[in-house]
Amino acid sequence: MRIGKVPEAVLKRSVLKQIGHRREELVTGAGVGGDFAAVKALEGEVLVLSGNPAMLGDIGYYSVLNAVNDIAASGSEPIGVLLCILLPDGTGEADLKQIVRRAEETCKELNIQIMGGHTEVSRAVNRPVITATGIGRVRSGELVSPGGARPGDDVVITKWIGLEGSAVIAAEKERELTEHFNPSFVRDAMSFSGLVSVKGDSEAIRGFEIHSMHNASQGGIFGALWELAASAKAGLCIELKEIPVRQETIEIAEFYGINPYELNSGGAMLITAPCGHDVVKALKAAGINAAVAGRITEGRDRVVKNGDDIRFLEPPVSDELYKIL
Repeated sequence: MRIGKVPEAVLKRSVLKQIGHRREELVTGAGVGGDFAAVKALEGEVLVLSGNPAMLGDIGYYSVLNAVNDIAASGSEPIGVLLCILLPDGTGEADLKQIVRRAEETCKELNIQIMGGHTEVSRAVNRPVITATGIGRVRSGELVSPGGARPGDDVVITKWIGLEGSAVIAAEKERELTEHFNPSFVRDAMSFSGLVSVKGDSEAIRGFEIHSMHNASQGGIFGALWELAASAKAGLCIELKEIPVRQETIEIAEFYGINPYELNSGGAMLITAPCGHDVVKALKAAGINAAVAGRITEGRDRVVKNGDDIRFLEPPVSDELYKIL
């Protein structure tokens, strides 16, 4: 396809025709000449928006998940996404069709709708890039503030860290990894992609006193912990040995010489609550691994302890994933 907006025939055939899952909240949405989406807002509700780019791995899948994860971390119900798809010059229609197919499959699984967006071929990119804007709704009194963590709160980490990063590396470097690891090991790491959604994590703890939630993504768990505490203008103390991590993530990180704690951790959610162990029990009852890894503290020191060793966290920088891909 050439530079500019994709041809109308391509838009109808490879984009619009694939959007099938619907939500009743949508008043108007994706269509030829439809440059906006309109959503019903009920009295007493607020709409929550979040934007995220995706440019590595299965971008149709990850773009939707990452936008929805941020919505879920606010305690909101995700209802839809807007997708802005930029493609490099020469991209085939089949590639576009596959991207949209994966996005639609993900939306259907999460019961949300592709509400609109934009698709264009541009010299500004050298690989396909999607920016997804997630849309959610929540009762105004039930919104979970990102800066709501309080000193004394337990810090809960759901599932395991490094899931999204491990899954992307395993998929992109499958041949190289299978020369060093057992093929079943690599397949297991690739399967972590199925654990990246935190929508279920958020749903499993409704009814608990939750002060804040944060989706751990780019920058890894260390970056997410810093952001959580910085947003609350508080400190934290974390025990490294209590941070849940899969052996596959550890070994892939060692193979490539990267830090698993600074690797994209989409799929792990940080939760702060005064009753962290009860939250963990509820998550485990829902089949979701979780652990209390530390607590929110007074002051501004943000530390991770490993026995007698203490590491002071710093603001997140580039994700370890970019050292490999």
